[in-house]
Amino acid sequence: MWPETVQRVSLFLGQAAVDARVQECPEGTPTAEAAARAVGCAPAQIVKSLVFVCDGVYVLALVPGDTRADAKKVAAAAGARRARVARAEEVENATGFAPGAVAPFPHRAVARTLMDATLLQHPVVWIGAGSPSHMAAIAPPDLQRLAGARLFDLLARG
Repeated sequence: MWPETVQRVSLFLGQAAVDARVQECPEGTPTAEAAARAVGCAPAQIVKSLVFVCDGVYVLALVPGDTRADAKKVAAAAGARRARVARAEEVENATGFAPGAVAPFPHRAVARTLMDATLLQHPVVWIGAGSPSHMAAIAPPDLQRLAGARLFDLLARG
C-alpha cells in the first residue's frame, strides 16, 4: 500500500486519463541525480518542483533536475517584485506535500505554476509523486496541461 500522498497523485493521474506510471524507488530520490539513476533517465528529465513565495503568494516552478531556478526570473514570470524559496512549512502549506516529495499537482494553495520551456524537449519526464521514494513518468505536454503551467525561461545561467 502506497502512502496517502502517493495515492492522491496516482488517483489524480488516473482521473486525468494520461499515460503516466508511478514507480517506487526503494532507495529514495534525495537528489535529481539519485532520481535519474533510480528511474534510468538523464537528470534533465527529472522535474524539480520548487515552491517560491512571490510577493506573499505561493508559486510553483517546474525546472529540469540538472539546473537551478533563477528567483528573479520566477518573480518576473509571476508578475511579482520579489521571489524567495519557500521554507519547509510553507512548502507543505502550499502543496500538501512535504519538501522533497512535492508533486506538480494537485495543490492546496499554489496561485500559479510556471514551467521551464526546456522540459518540452523530452518525450518523457519524471515528476515527484508524493513521497521521496515515488516518481511518475509523464509526457511534458500532459505535465504542462495538468499542472496548469505557463511556459517561461526560469533557469539560472552561469
